[in-house]
Amino acid sequence: MTERPVLYLVVCAAGPAEHIDELVDLLLADGWQVCMIVSPTAAPWLDRAALQDKTGYLVRVEWRMPGDPEPHPPADVVLAAPVTFNTVTKWALGINDTLALGVLNESLGAGLPILAFPHVKAELAAHPAYTDHLAVLRAAGVVLAAGNPLNPTNGPGRWNVVIEALRSAHRS
Repeated sequence: MTERPVLYLVVCAAGPAEHIDELVDLLLADGWQVCMIVSPTAAPWLDRAALQDKTGYLVRVEWRMPGDPEPHPPADVVLAAPVTFNTVTKWALGINDTLALGVLNESLGAGLPILAFPHVKAELAAHPAYTDHLAVLRAAGVVLAAGNPLNPTNGPGRWNVVIEALRSAHRS
């Protein structure tokens, strides 16, 4: 029996995060070990204890202390869903001021496969820097979903595009 691959799920504070448990269920059913890293703003939105029970791993928000063991196994793939305007902008600039950004930056530097699903208001997506920041991340190898596939009007089906993209990327 082969061990299930490890997926780091980075969750930022955008509307779909309120239903991240639906995505976690789909990822677990698809055979992933899910390790969650949550932005400080998104953390209060989530039932971290329930998610930890589901995944079997600590839902991380803060950096660990020097010398403390890493609570997650090494990732095979990183999934950022939903990812916000703020995170996209800071990530493209290499800003590392939260654990979520730290994981995204380190994963990019390590050459791990990264899929990101921005969930950004139209007004923020129209900001002149946003398109350039997306281009920086794409040029670095991040697979970025186009449009707004995690729209809440799509209901639980919003996560199907994430699962299909992950399956496609993992087969490659």
